[in-house]
Amino acid sequence: MTNYNQFFSLVLVALMLVSCTSDDGEREENGNNFDRGALLENWADNIIVPSFQNFALYTEDLEAETEAFVQDPSEASLAQLRNSFEEAYIQFQTVAPFGVGMAETVNYRMFLNTYPVDVATVKSKIESGSYNLELPSSYDEQGFPALDFLLNGVAEQDADIIEYYSIHTDASNYGEYLQAVSSRINKLTQDVLVHWQGSYRDDFVSNTGSSTTGSVDRFTNNYVMYYEKHLRTGKIGIPAGAFTGNPVPQNVEALYSQDLSKDLYLKAVETVKNFFNGKHFGSNVTGPSYKQYLDHLNTVKNSTDLSSLINTQFDAIEEQANDLNNNFLEQVQSNNTVMLEAFDALQKNVVLLKVDMLQALSISVDYVDTDGD
Repeated sequence: MTNYNQFFSLVLVALMLVSCTSDDGEREENGNNFDRGALLENWADNIIVPSFQNFALYTEDLEAETEAFVQDPSEASLAQLRNSFEEAYIQFQTVAPFGVGMAETVNYRMFLNTYPVDVATVKSKIESGSYNLELPSSYDEQGFPALDFLLNGVAEQDADIIEYYSIHTDASNYGEYLQAVSSRINKLTQDVLVHWQGSYRDDFVSNTGSSTTGSVDRFTNNYVMYYEKHLRTGKIGIPAGAFTGNPVPQNVEALYSQDLSKDLYLKAVETVKNFFNGKHFGSNVTGPSYKQYLDHLNTVKNSTDLSSLINTQFDAIEEQANDLNNNFLEQVQSNNTVMLEAFDALQKNVVLLKVDMLQALSISVDYVDTDGD
């Protein structure tokens, strides 16, 4: 009888443990029945593809305005091209996190937004008229950072900038390089969009497995990596000297555009926040998302829903940005403490996304981490 009672007691304890709600990121058994197919459909059909469709309109306009400026360099055409450039650069932030499929294969993000631009090499290649923008070694010679320099940084005064494309000794070469950079941005964007609109969309949505090769696992790693490496580190951490203690103001995004860097940062934050919540592009409608997935798993940390902690921190990041100068170059040079505060705010969500969310979703980190969490 004693053995029977002991056995019964052990079984009862085991059942009680299984039925308890988990805390601190542990997932329940009901996580296995979350509809990953619906999640992937929402990502592809309502967020990723519409974002690229929208951005492609801006890159088409950018290429057209570039051609118009090169054919007739003037203050009016320069102003029009700059406006097109700034609008496209901001809209690029809405597709930058989506580095899967062809975007991953062709290193789309690297070709479009590696900064700072290598000014010396760009000038040298313009003068020689010899360059190949398809080479990986040319990441920092093209994309939006190169356009930023070519439209705003070749001279201090607009009249002098226009001369580079009209009466300068290498005016023809400058115009050709400007067009080559703009055209490549548009071509790569159109290629990625066409790929999504082809068979890749179905391949992406149907790959619902929970292995490292499944779409959710692969995309999630890319999403978190973008947030950590490109948003936190690239836009804020490196120029603020968060890792070295030595600020590098010349490494801010949109170095030559003066007041554009904060707009790019805010759009990037908005994009990753909206994606976390499954918000359809250009709409307030939401669908299956990381938030819903975590809530489905009843994932909590410190007695609070993990999804709420993440969204609260996104709100805190946007609130902190109110203290930032529109020009990050000036911010680093005048009061870098505010930049470091932005980094700290971003870092809190690195931990929540990379450690807690990935653990809850049973996804292993597949990219190299060099600075810790």
